[in-house]
Amino acid sequence: MKIPVALTIAGSDPSGGAGIQADLKTFAAHRVYGVSAITALTVQNTQGVQEVFPVEPYQVRAQILHLLADIPVQAVKLGMLGVTAVIQTVAEVLDGNIPLVLDPVMLSSSGKPLLERSGIEIMVRQLFPKALLVTPNLAEAGVLAGRSVTNREEMFQAARTIAGLGPKAVLVKGGHLSGEAEDILYYQKDYMTFSSERQTNPNTHGTGCTYASAIAANLALGLPLAESIGRAKTYITGAIAAGLEIGKGPGPTNHFFRMYGDEQKSEVTGQNPEFL
Repeated sequence: MKIPVALTIAGSDPSGGAGIQADLKTFAAHRVYGVSAITALTVQNTQGVQEVFPVEPYQVRAQILHLLADIPVQAVKLGMLGVTAVIQTVAEVLDGNIPLVLDPVMLSSSGKPLLERSGIEIMVRQLFPKALLVTPNLAEAGVLAGRSVTNREEMFQAARTIAGLGPKAVLVKGGHLSGEAEDILYYQKDYMTFSSERQTNPNTHGTGCTYASAIAANLALGLPLAESIGRAKTYITGAIAAGLEIGKGPGPTNHFFRMYGDEQKSEVTGQNPEFL
């Protein structure tokens, strides 16, 4: 039996809601086989990140090279890379021939820095040109675009600005705005929006990791980019709606909500809006 394979290169979250653990769960939920290269060990639980221990660059390199030498990978998801040396190593190893979804993880949900400033510059210069898609949230989009992103119009502007840094496509996620949860894609000099009803469940730990991984999983299944994003948007909306309460802090999204019969219908649309 053959099965599509997706590779995640990211940090480990021992609480299981984000990072490598969330990515592998998301791949499995999409019937995609997940393989992984760990870039950092974290000490965290539902109440936040306490410590981060980067993996040595040569160890990251070895993990990726040995996987790619043996296993045909259809899509790659990049998450937390942590330090400049690891970013440089990943950029050297990946040739850009496999569809790459890059989630530019800079801060934890509790506000702890997860990427040094020099690392952001190297990531933009060396990894963005190899990415099919970059998926910043509003705060990350603001850093990358060099200006604040606080409303819908600024999301459009930021998406186009970030696309100018090298990636083929940019998806700016508007989950922290009010109203509908709307994300804006800039791809091939055009825009598309992906909207869903906003979920009020506070258990949203790992949302960004899970969303990017769902896109990568759909790409591994052979779907085009816009359809991969649309399907991933439906999936993350359902996973948030069925979020889990497992600790004293915000719990994770429910990666296997479809198995538990908790799937909730959400209206997700993709359309070409007029840019103001």
